[in-house]
Amino acid sequence: MSLTLHMHPLASFCWKVLIALYENDTPFEARLVDLGDPQEAAAFKALWPTGKMPLLRDAARDRTVPETSIIIEYLQTWYPGPIRFIPEDPEAALRVRLLDRLFDLYVQESMQKVVGDRIRPEGARDPHGVAHARGQLAMAYDLLETELAGRTWAAGEAFGLADCAAAPALFYANKVAPLGEAHPNVSAYLDRLLARPSFGRVLEEAQPYFAMFPEEAAVT
Repeated sequence: MSLTLHMHPLASFCWKVLIALYENDTPFEARLVDLGDPQEAAAFKALWPTGKMPLLRDAARDRTVPETSIIIEYLQTWYPGPIRFIPEDPEAALRVRLLDRLFDLYVQESMQKVVGDRIRPEGARDPHGVAHARGQLAMAYDLLETELAGRTWAAGEAFGLADCAAAPALFYANKVAPLGEAHPNVSAYLDRLLARPSFGRVLEEAQPYFAMFPEEAAVT
């Protein structure tokens, strides 16, 4: 098999690429990486020194492709399917890329800051950083509530790159900072994402690992 995705089933950014792969039924091998294992971590960093997942390896083209948005665009270029993740129209493509960045930078990263702080040792936590991250999430929710009004998917009527980013971002962020009644458009959009078969498959595969999620990071 040409494509190998180095990933972990619990990692939200890995979900983003998995959704794209499943949307187009793209054949690939999933290779689970345990960064807690020194040997596995060293081998993975030999492929990509940042040590960040996911990472796509294309043996047929002798290419190693990092970063989720780049991986999805690479798949669209070299392994296209019925779903086009970035539209041909330049204006529509810019809108998709903008929403993709909003979900990654303000929802995903803010959520990860809150969750990551909970697994730090006592004395190494960052309450100021967590408060800032929660503020960023609140801002992003309000912005998205307006952006998503009247849309089926993030950037319009076609499922695309931004929706691949939105699904894991909102799924986990909703645990950290529940959307609530103040964001009906975002909540309804998350429901549509959850009903998408590609995302359902991702969640099913992640189920055995959910116990690893630090529940104390969530607001109860």
